[in-house]
Amino acid sequence: MASFNPDKQHTIGKPMTISGTGLHTGVMADLTMHPASPGFGYQFKRVDLPGEPVIKADCDLVTDVSRGTTLESNGAKVSTVEHVLAALVGMGIDNCLLEINGPEMPIMDGSSSPFVALIEKAGIIEQEAAKIWYSIDENIHYYDDNKRVEMVAMPAMEYNITTLIDFNSPVLGTQHAGLKHIKEFKSEIAPCRTFCFLHELEMLLDHNLIKGGDVNNAIVIVDKPVDEKEMDRLRKIFKKDKIEVKSEGYLNNLELRFPNEPARHKLLDVIGDLALIGYPIKGRIIANRPGHSTNVEFAKKIKQYIKKNKQTRGIPVYNPTLPPIYDQQSIEKKLPHRYPFLLVDKIIELSDTHIVGIKNITFNEWFFAGHFPGNPVMPGVLQIEALAQTGGMLAINLAGEGQYDTYFLKIDNCKFKTMVRPGDTLILKMELSAPIRRGICEMKGTAYVNNKVATEADLVAQIVKR
Repeated sequence: MASFNPDKQHTIGKPMTISGTGLHTGVMADLTMHPASPGFGYQFKRVDLPGEPVIKADCDLVTDVSRGTTLESNGAKVSTVEHVLAALVGMGIDNCLLEINGPEMPIMDGSSSPFVALIEKAGIIEQEAAKIWYSIDENIHYYDDNKRVEMVAMPAMEYNITTLIDFNSPVLGTQHAGLKHIKEFKSEIAPCRTFCFLHELEMLLDHNLIKGGDVNNAIVIVDKPVDEKEMDRLRKIFKKDKIEVKSEGYLNNLELRFPNEPARHKLLDVIGDLALIGYPIKGRIIANRPGHSTNVEFAKKIKQYIKKNKQTRGIPVYNPTLPPIYDQQSIEKKLPHRYPFLLVDKIIELSDTHIVGIKNITFNEWFFAGHFPGNPVMPGVLQIEALAQTGGMLAINLAGEGQYDTYFLKIDNCKFKTMVRPGDTLILKMELSAPIRRGICEMKGTAYVNNKVATEADLVAQIVKR
């Protein structure tokens, strides 16, 4: 894991199965995790139902949050998804198909650790596709006055989370938990089990709503005296010879894995529920008294924010005071173009998968004299040519030693969205859509002006040695 690249997408190495009972339904189910292709995300498949319907892990598909998070789509439901989703996020898995032959995820011991162990057994595979992080650029608040819940997402370089809980309980008191870096999830958060109060458990038992419950898959907090008759009833339900309350107020000698295990489990739930945003985020999350219903509403709010700002995602930042990677003289050594047809002034970013170039548009450009005199607009075809030249720099850079030219074979899905006028700075971004094979280079090109997309197209070129 030392070489884990957080800016690449990952899946699991091979299918792995885990079996267990659902906490609320009591139904035994087999969950099989499968590798999935880049961009797939997390999807559940109910293989026990006709047509094997698929349910995407999406906050807009949540239909029940009363006792865990339930997703519903295509006439099928899957419930208690938060612990397995938290494990996938915590282990850096972006793409996974989760096949289940029942209505509810196995509860196992009430934590994410069994799922983490399954992922480790399957192996973690880096995929060729880049992982696009969505940075939270402003504070996003969510309040629920009735439940006294406050959640906020703030700008940060990493994804980190702090949870605070206060159940007005003499046993729990006020607790908080923090996760500074997602790589600490496995050791610090994954082992933390779900918990409930004995009075809640009694209500659930009375209504036959916790058919898979066991004293081994949840921490039961006892914050009021319990008589012998009630203890006897619990012994029969849980089929245990001995059930007792520890002096700390926890049922049945259950050793806490951390002093603040309940607060840590709430943090685990936040990670699992925020996986339903559908986009990996960078931001600092502070959750005061979180629960599934508020987590999901908060996820919806962040998802709306990302969708609204998505058009600005990936816009390169141009700081003219920084030295370029290639200036115009260096570009002329690589490209065969010369004035007036060299349409790239400098290269400001370069990796093995993308490149960013700059074209400063002045009133003195040769094409303005004859293109809409009196209303100067840069021709769209020349914007495409500028993108092509930028892409040529990337292709030649990847081709290795020797002199090369690039010839464009195909231009698809070309759209012109914003006019480019004198005084504008055109930012030219080209990204590899697939690895270069046999000299054929496929790229996605986007030209930006004033933080808006001006032009976009898919381009295919051939690299030819001179």
